Amino acid sequence: MELHLDQELNQIKDQLLMMAGLVEANLSRAMRALTERDSSLCDTVEREDDQLDELEIQIDDMCLKLLARRAPVATDLRRITVAMKASTDLERIGDQAVNIARLARELNKEPLLKPYIDIPRMASLAMGMIHDSLDALVRKDPALARSVVPRDQEVDGINKQLYRELTSFMLEDPSTITRAIRLMFVSKFLERVADHATNIAEDVVFLYEGKDIRHAAQQQKNGTAGTAS
Repeated sequence: MELHLDQELNQIKDQLLMMAGLVEANLSRAMRALTERDSSLCDTVEREDDQLDELEIQIDDMCLKLLARRAPVATDLRRITVAMKASTDLERIGDQAVNIARLARELNKEPLLKPYIDIPRMASLAMGMIHDSLDALVRKDPALARSVVPRDQEVDGINKQLYRELTSFMLEDPSTITRAIRLMFVSKFLERVADHATNIAEDVVFLYEGKDIRHAAQQQKNGTAGTAS
């Protein structure tokens, strides 16, 4: 018997949530590899990323087949396109976890440059954004999704602050340059994680409200700046 459209959409959602759980776990492992200086976790992060790649392919395949067979419209069409976009963002978050793990492996070979305070804070914020974006999808809660978007600015702020601090380290002591640059990359990768979580949140708003809020904050900022001048 052919599955009902809602059943097929729910199967896609379940796969997406499985992928999200694996992404969160792998990002957490990558951060533990760094903060606990446990390089044994780096290999696990790289292995688990293969499963994430497979899930992205499976979700895309399910979505494309559903589009071809059902020709969905309106909300159902948005559900499918959002699922495909979210799986791409989750896969890219998984890639950032791998990048962080690889840097952790190198950083763990050298003395600690500075206590890890800002980077774990960034990671905590970014993982909270991932969790709430997917929770908003499941709960059909665009208000929760909207609450994720401004948090991206907080992550950006920490990233910029850390760049300034690490630049000072390099200027004062050239022997810190390699470690400082690697930490800058870790910070940048976490900033990208937050960007992908924001993408998912914006797509959830589009799904349930039919409104495209991408770039709205930047457009508002530019408009305000233009008025002030």
